[in-house]
Amino acid sequence: MDLLTALIVAGLFGGGAAAAPAIPAAAPAADPAAAPPTLAAELSWLPERPVQGHLVRLVVTPSAGESLTDIAGEVGGEPVHFEPAAGGRWTALAPVPVDTEGTLSLRLQATDGRGTTTELSAEMPVEAGDYRHERLSVAPRLGSSLNAADQAHLDRDRAKAAEVARQAHASPRLWTSERVIPREDRVTSGFGNGRVFNGQVSSRHLGLDLDGDPGDVIVAPTRGVVALVDTFLLAGNIVYLNHGGGLVSGYFHLSEALVAEGDTVTAGTPIGRVGATGRVTGPHLHWVVRIGSTSLDPRSLLDLPLDATFDRVPGGR
Repeated sequence: MDLLTALIVAGLFGGGAAAAPAIPAAAPAADPAAAPPTLAAELSWLPERPVQGHLVRLVVTPSAGESLTDIAGEVGGEPVHFEPAAGGRWTALAPVPVDTEGTLSLRLQATDGRGTTTELSAEMPVEAGDYRHERLSVAPRLGSSLNAADQAHLDRDRAKAAEVARQAHASPRLWTSERVIPREDRVTSGFGNGRVFNGQVSSRHLGLDLDGDPGDVIVAPTRGVVALVDTFLLAGNIVYLNHGGGLVSGYFHLSEALVAEGDTVTAGTPIGRVGATGRVTGPHLHWVVRIGSTSLDPRSLLDLPLDATFDRVPGGR
């Protein structure tokens, strides 16, 4: 099987409506044994070999003479939101969770113009990510078990982040093919690395840390709406952006936010300043990118192959 393109043929699709059987004049009903209409389509993805913890672009291309009206399903535990693109194709972003091993199962339901729904399925090969352990020292209160008040604060923070994810899945696509890095600086901690706080393995680093001095400006990577401006226990001052179609980005440890909830931003819009609030070892930007609640390497958003078809109907189907 071509690793870039997986031909999905459920029950060996016939590529069109089955020929109608001959019907005797005395029996006007259709032959119940006749094969139902079927759909032929091609499911592909970019990049060719996705990596653990990265975004992937899915593309469904119907065969000649076929047309699609909808594609639905979940990938990596998150709903995927397909939309029409050029040439009759449909395309969507999907997550490859950081703990994916070997392959990621794709199970989609495609509906054609006749109302026929067919399953499209494939096993997408996944490359292992290059992740390691990092040792950090932080204030003991933030590097050990939390007291009741801090745990309640953390629970509220998680609930707010989950609501942003829900909103992103419920919103039409806002992001466009124009993408920029929130700030140009060296990476001080990569995505996916295990975090050892005060000698104990505590978590995996599910963001990208970019160096910076207090007050340095941070910009939006692509089009979206400001979903949340708040102060979190561990992340400090934060801004979350809802980019629609399930895509979320977050900016942690800010000294201040430069936007308000409900603001619309585009690639390059200033949204905040570098700070050292929350659980930190020094001033920097912690940048997160998610599909729903699934965290992904933010650099995969910048590197993902896109084209102008994604700008065809920004903010709507």
